[in-house]
Amino acid sequence: MRLTRALSSAAAAFLLVATGCSQGGQEAVAKPNAPAVHPVSGLPVVPLTIRSQGRTHEFRVEVARTPAEQAKGLMFRSEMGPDEGMIFPEEPPRRPSFWMKNTVIPLDIIFIGTDRRILNIAANAVPYDETPLPAAGPAIGVLELNGGRAAELGIGPGDKVEWKQPKALGIAAEER
Repeated sequence: MRLTRALSSAAAAFLLVATGCSQGGQEAVAKPNAPAVHPVSGLPVVPLTIRSQGRTHEFRVEVARTPAEQAKGLMFRSEMGPDEGMIFPEEPPRRPSFWMKNTVIPLDIIFIGTDRRILNIAANAVPYDETPLPAAGPAIGVLELNGGRAAELGIGPGDKVEWKQPKALGIAAEER
């Protein structure tokens, strides 16, 4: 199911259950007993945790799985909640490089190695900058958070990252 902005907030509140992603009145939502879907992107939203310095940081992240979803990413988005983000799974693992073309907000681009540990972080990537920002090695995923959020939480290379794949949550590609 693909959600649109055309849904009134009253109808959305009646039909959908909020799951915790919010910013500017936008919330990730799900039908009862179904995984969450982001109201702007229509992408599945999954929990993601980062274990850093004995603490666990919890996020709700949109999952960009297809080439088209990954090409768009967070382009043109003007806001994102402090505990929200987007994950780009890399299957098979590769050495990705990201840029900020058409990206309005500064981002921390976090490259996750095959051992699920952070390889490196391109911190506070500059909006609209087309300079390539590469992973330090093969990655199984790339996480985008609000710019400066990783430093604010003390997240750095070597920290452990875990998230559930949408297929493990029962989300099929045709549901998007």
